[in-house]
Amino acid sequence: MITENIFTLVNYGIAAGLLDESDRIYTTNTLMELFGLDEYEEPQNPAEIANPAEFDLEGLLKQMLDCAVEKGLIPGDSIVYRDLFDTKIMGLLVPRPSDVISKFQDLYEEEGAKAATDWYYTFSQNTDYIRRYRIARDMKWKADTEYGEMDITINLSKPEKDPKAIAAAKTAKQSGYPKCQLCMENEGYAGRVDHPARQNHRIIPVTIQGNKWGFQYSPYVYYNEHCIVFNSQHIPMKIEHDTFVKLFHFVEQFPHYFVGSNADLPIVGGSILSHDHFQGGNYEFAMAKAPVEKAFCVKGFEDIGAGIVKWPMSVIRLSHRDYNRIIELADVILAKWRGYTDETAFIFAETDGEPHNTITPIARKRGDMYELDLVLRNNITTEEHPLGVYHPHAELHHIKKENIGLIEVMGLAVLPSRLKSELEMLADAIVAKEDIRGNEVLEKHADWVDEFLPQYDNVTKENVMEIIKKETGIVFGKVLEHAGVYKRDEAGKAAFQRFIDSI
Repeated sequence: MITENIFTLVNYGIAAGLLDESDRIYTTNTLMELFGLDEYEEPQNPAEIANPAEFDLEGLLKQMLDCAVEKGLIPGDSIVYRDLFDTKIMGLLVPRPSDVISKFQDLYEEEGAKAATDWYYTFSQNTDYIRRYRIARDMKWKADTEYGEMDITINLSKPEKDPKAIAAAKTAKQSGYPKCQLCMENEGYAGRVDHPARQNHRIIPVTIQGNKWGFQYSPYVYYNEHCIVFNSQHIPMKIEHDTFVKLFHFVEQFPHYFVGSNADLPIVGGSILSHDHFQGGNYEFAMAKAPVEKAFCVKGFEDIGAGIVKWPMSVIRLSHRDYNRIIELADVILAKWRGYTDETAFIFAETDGEPHNTITPIARKRGDMYELDLVLRNNITTEEHPLGVYHPHAELHHIKKENIGLIEVMGLAVLPSRLKSELEMLADAIVAKEDIRGNEVLEKHADWVDEFLPQYDNVTKENVMEIIKKETGIVFGKVLEHAGVYKRDEAGKAAFQRFIDSI
């Protein structure tokens, strides 16, 4: 069986463009060595692989992993050890970095940025760095809100570690290499129980502000072509003048992509703050579609389009043909916001020397115009709201308790995996008219159900899940309202205008 698996995998590699026919014998031999084989015979009637994207790679790798477990090639039969080993298998099919970079650069120069990223995105899936079959398990739907159509996803593609692997990680020798999962040194890294394997990972170098950066896709793609752009040096994130420059340098090279940065303070950062990086991709979020509801003009910058965006969070949008002009005004707004206090609106630039104000910036190109959205953030905490005043409040934690980062700011809810089973159980309980408060798993949702259920006259087995999904989207809208420093009421709008006037 394993020799047949090897033959099929090599055929997959050739069909997917990872290997050339001339690589067949070499790759077969490296796979034989990995599995400790001395004999090999090609199968008589091999199945053809017409479309690599539709091929059952997961099933093939499962058979090969089962063999590895039987042979004792894997320390334990768990998802962590199996992921380490199947990445090692796939790594034997992936071209060297220089070949991948050369292919990308040739496409970029000959056919343009989109052709290059189209190829690289497919390549990253064919290598199993992006596991198509796991991404397909994520629950995704769209929810209509007063702010437009929000994206909702329950992330199921990132495997949970098993107890044995967690215990092994605690006793394992601690390593500082790579320093984090965003470092260049991850390319080709074998991984360990507390760090994913990356033998099948290839990074595209890009030049940002004259410095070497890396461009790759997220292995847990939350939206189309979800990419990560990261500094080659392991240095902390910081929102400053250079941040705006870097964002536009990337958009200039890849005008079909947006790119944005998480904020640089805890709570509102929602990311790896220790490594300077951005996230982007080929997707238009609800926030990008949201209109400017109130335009304003800044003295000395009359040529720049500026306005407040109709969005639950507090967003200023700037637009101009010359992104350098946008950067000049963004610098002014950032500096003003860093030091801005409005006690009547409960906005404090700092308390006890700790800064609270920062910005989440997102850059894009729309036609001939460059745009920059500046989302105002504040991470102050109180006894009533220990996780953050501008953070989902306790009554929403049954759906979303985690930090609100860049992706959610733009209108895509990344919800915890527990909700898949909880919402399914909740649907059954509602239809059966069970006591939700008497269920220790579901009781956290009881107040929510009591609030929305009376609005529906006819709740059935056929429509209950659609109702729950719709109401989950409404909750996410409230999550973003909580994270907005200026509320959507008259007092909040007046306070926002005071900040605009101060600019």
